[in-house]
Amino acid sequence: MPQPHLTLAQVEATARHAHAGQTDKAGRPYAEHLQAVAEGVRARGGSDEQIAAAWLHDAVEDDALSPRWLADAALPQQVKDIVLAVTKRPGEDLDAYTARILAVPGALLVKEADLAHNSDPGRLAALDEPTRTRLAAKYARVRRLLGLTSG
Repeated sequence: MPQPHLTLAQVEATARHAHAGQTDKAGRPYAEHLQAVAEGVRARGGSDEQIAAAWLHDAVEDDALSPRWLADAALPQQVKDIVLAVTKRPGEDLDAYTARILAVPGALLVKEADLAHNSDPGRLAALDEPTRTRLAAKYARVRRLLGLTSG
């Protein structure tokens, strides 16, 4: 008999635990970013699966959780597919990365919420000028490749 899926609260707790002690580029607790992305997905009308994926969107990329953990986790396949779609692989170019996001149902909304938080002027203002400029250009390019309008 299949095991029940993790609840959103369990997914959030797992993500917070996995990223415990991690900080973003501005030195803020990384869980703040995860929460902002999950809230951004919810505000954009995302499903529970997309919200769960938002909590986990950086877990594999940041080695907070292993690909094996994700494969074995009691999560809907759509959550796993979205997490893997938004996980940038080492050496992967942006064209391949964004094409994968566009090909996986539900992934674009998660990435849109991620980009919105990453591009927040208040968040970028906490970074040094060279980092801020580099990241702003990168996020703008990813938005263009994904067909997202500015803002």
